[in-house]
Amino acid sequence: MARKRFAIELGYAADLHGEDMTKAAVRAVRDAVSRICLCGIVEICGRDRFQGVYVHADLAVPGPEKVDREAVLAAIPIGEASLNVTTGGISVPGIEVPCFGAGVSNIVVACAALTISIETDMDSTGNQ
Repeated sequence: MARKRFAIELGYAADLHGEDMTKAAVRAVRDAVSRICLCGIVEICGRDRFQGVYVHADLAVPGPEKVDREAVLAAIPIGEASLNVTTGGISVPGIEVPCFGAGVSNIVVACAALTISIETDMDSTGNQ
């Protein structure tokens, strides 16, 4: 089955007080999801739901080893999801607010790119 890219959307987000890589990453994915409308999959491709849809998230955060991959994948609401996490984003000095994250003061920013692909040799019912 051939897959073709249908859309790419970018998202950015931060954790301001806890240096929580997962929180920033999930927020970045949700930011991208919040700006993309995939009506063309239904209206142009003739699908009655999002069958044959694949969403790949490329994610960059300052501490990729600290990202809960399952939490990030759970933030992708449709399709079969995959994830690649690399070093990137940014970490800058902030302020410590003990009730949000005792002992941490950096702001961490995550960047996400979601690539939505569809199988092109399916009919509107999801059959080949």
